[in-house]
Amino acid sequence: MSGTISEEKKNIWAWFPVTFATALFCCILWGSASPAIKIAYELFKIGPSDTASRIMLAGARFIIAGVMTILFGSLISRRFLKPQKESIRPILILSLFQTVGQYYFFFMALAHTSGVRGSIINASGNFFTILFAAYLFRLEKMTLKKFLGCIIGFIGVIIIISGGSASVLSGSLTFAGEGAMLIADCFYALSGCCIKIFSRKENPVVLSGYQFFAGGIILFVIGAVMGGNLTFYSLGCVWNLIYMGFISAGAYTLWGVLLKHNPVSRVSVLGFINPVMGVLLSALFLGENQEAFSLLGLAALILVSAGIIIVNRVNTVSADLDHEGS
Repeated sequence: MSGTISEEKKNIWAWFPVTFATALFCCILWGSASPAIKIAYELFKIGPSDTASRIMLAGARFIIAGVMTILFGSLISRRFLKPQKESIRPILILSLFQTVGQYYFFFMALAHTSGVRGSIINASGNFFTILFAAYLFRLEKMTLKKFLGCIIGFIGVIIIISGGSASVLSGSLTFAGEGAMLIADCFYALSGCCIKIFSRKENPVVLSGYQFFAGGIILFVIGAVMGGNLTFYSLGCVWNLIYMGFISAGAYTLWGVLLKHNPVSRVSVLGFINPVMGVLLSALFLGENQEAFSLLGLAALILVSAGIIIVNRVNTVSADLDHEGS
């Protein structure tokens, strides 16, 4: 085991400054998703009521993301990654949860709510994952610290939804906006648990790359059948679509590299940067400064980030030992 630990210390990906910088880059990519999608709606001239074109846009994004993920993974593995026959079923199941279900509602939500609210609410997927893993899939045990972390995080979500009102329903909550984002987070949690189960026997890069691609095709076809249309009005449309694909492919691939060379806890706890970047980038590119830097916005962001840190720091010691012994 000493030889393994020595190799870990020599690996550049296990050097904390590199780990932190890479995790920060991944979170910047993920955090830029909300503003990138809202900008795409403007570039492609897709209105809030144009559901079909919105679904086509989501499909196009994930077809590109799937191709990129497979290519990036193949380059890292130094061989072309292709699914085995027994991998088809897990890939299709994942595509229905992680891409079709999650991003149907995610793209709907961002057409009806701000980037700041969407970024903060979207972080609730971290807490739904803990609850689903413990109570629905029985993948891990619920602890007091995990439970408190979830409560703190959900309080932050409730604050941003309610706008500080004593009642959530008296805030600006809508099904198409905030409600759709919460549904997307539930699909995210379901897909996260499925990945944990399927990756015991399957290559997670193969699973995600091909499920992105399959889910993207399904979304694109559904949108086309519904009468959707994607018109490239400028070169900006092309670059925006490529960038949205890279968000998923680049961040997922790099995050996977970090998880391979570091204890899970050291990487996952840095996920709190994700909603922070989402809020900051929404303020920068969408002009949502007033909401982003309001007392309620900052309070919600702090609580959500604190919840993510708490639920991911619970098993630091055991996770580190498991990583060293693997």
